[in-house]
Amino acid sequence: MPIRLPDELPAVNFLLEENVFVMTSTRARFQDIRPLKVLILNLMPKKIETENQLLRLLSNTPLQIDIQLLRIDQRESKNTPAEHLDTFYCDFEDIKQQNFDGLIITGAPLGLVEFDDVAYWPQIEEIIHWAKEHVTSTLFICWAVQAGLNILYGLPKLTRKDKLSGVYKHNTLQPHALLTRGFDASFFAPQSRYADFPEEYIRENTDLDILASSEEAGVYLCATKDKRMAFVTGHPEYDADTLAQEFWRDEKADLSPVIPCNYFTDDDPNKDPLLTWRSHGHLLFSNWLNYFVYQITPYDLSDMKPTFD
Repeated sequence: MPIRLPDELPAVNFLLEENVFVMTSTRARFQDIRPLKVLILNLMPKKIETENQLLRLLSNTPLQIDIQLLRIDQRESKNTPAEHLDTFYCDFEDIKQQNFDGLIITGAPLGLVEFDDVAYWPQIEEIIHWAKEHVTSTLFICWAVQAGLNILYGLPKLTRKDKLSGVYKHNTLQPHALLTRGFDASFFAPQSRYADFPEEYIRENTDLDILASSEEAGVYLCATKDKRMAFVTGHPEYDADTLAQEFWRDEKADLSPVIPCNYFTDDDPNKDPLLTWRSHGHLLFSNWLNYFVYQITPYDLSDMKPTFD
């Protein structure tokens, strides 16, 4: 949340030079406040688990948020009861005329599937293009990053030979950027993907600001300069045991998975995982909600301006 200060206080200019958000008393007097409307397009198979993970992070701010869950189509889910989907999820046709302050598009287990072979690829394209005119800021996670970069920038998917799985050290490249406000110089975050995001590739083919990256995992966090699109290639929302569940699932299926890097105690899958990314995940989501959504969204959502003109 911004600091409210008298207009003439010298600290105002001092903090603004460090890109710290300050709200003057004049602006604060005329600021209208209402709940933020955040739409979540949940593409993960275990939808209830993903809901819990995202809502935990979204709830850790003083902002009031109205959540709407969105499903991609009416196909039967193997991992989520139909009653749950029918009760708590809406279809795109139900909300396509509305505007939202924020949209989160989750990852999906589609790392080795070509875009044209994804059953709901046309719906993904429609929703991402719709978001440019109907959403203040969209947050893409993991596979959704790959989809977003293809749809918005025309980038073909890059696929790693081996799956990236584990908890990797990432470096903060722009510590004074709003999305990395308060980040340590380095931090840990889970990765679970075949998608590849080389730093030089993103720099050469997009106008995105690269905010954090890893020597092993590539680009982790990047965003458009207007804050309307943010991309997180990893899974800061993961629970402590999510990577373990994925490992044992693949082990049971005789897929010979590699033990997730920097994750299990002593790298022994029979020991408890080490939870080293929780504080980073909370801070990242808090920064996105505050600086990319709350501070730039119009009070009247009918005043929404399109992006990528």
